[in-house]
Amino acid sequence: MADADIRLIPCRSDNYAVLVHDPESGTTLLVDAPEAAPIARVLDETGWALTHILITHHHPDHVEGIAALKARGGVTVIGPHDEASRIDGLDELLNDGESATIGPWAVRAISTPGHTSGPLSYWLPGLHLAFTGDTLFAMGCGRLFEGDAATMWASLLTLRQVLPDETRIYCGHEYTQKNAEFATSVDTDNAALAARRKEVEAARARGEPTVPTTMRAEKETNPFLRADDPALAEKLGLVRAEPADVFAELRSRRDVF
Repeated sequence: MADADIRLIPCRSDNYAVLVHDPESGTTLLVDAPEAAPIARVLDETGWALTHILITHHHPDHVEGIAALKARGGVTVIGPHDEASRIDGLDELLNDGESATIGPWAVRAISTPGHTSGPLSYWLPGLHLAFTGDTLFAMGCGRLFEGDAATMWASLLTLRQVLPDETRIYCGHEYTQKNAEFATSVDTDNAALAARRKEVEAARARGEPTVPTTMRAEKETNPFLRADDPALAEKLGLVRAEPADVFAELRSRRDVF
């Protein structure tokens, strides 16, 4: 399978949408629709015809562009079954573990509750891509608005176990620099993390995005993916604590960082 053409689109103050285009079939997939104008601008510049939209969760900053983009015509909107009542404009629904065929790509839905009650992350194994919305961020994770710490930890553990190391991960926001600052405050002697923080700060100073990341990088530098690491638990003063409790402490500290 030929590699796709991928465009990362900044929206609103710090959101990202992503377009994935297959030149051979003309399939153009959008992941999340924070606002229509910047997405429409890229579609017009490239001449791509939008065919599908994948929605990760119901929050307004991920769905507000659906109606205007759907009005362009020929667009199928796919989203999480468990949040369908809170998302206008969905045409097809997916549950955990189900797959959809979008043009030449198989898309697998992975339930990742915690930030909201029923979000989905999407994995395109043929392209080594995943879209994790506001569940897994580069060196961070989403706030617990509708789930508890144990639920979010289970979701992150699922992503860590399912997604291969080489998977490129696109998340919903540009939060990486602040996440890196927090990560180095709790994981003080992680050389890979320290080096990555410098790279992130340099990229942001140049006005460049820090997304996508990879699962390999997240395993090495994201403290929220390492709540079951005894060494990290010890640094937090939580020797022999359950991983969900370690995660809860990390999330609590990040909330006020």
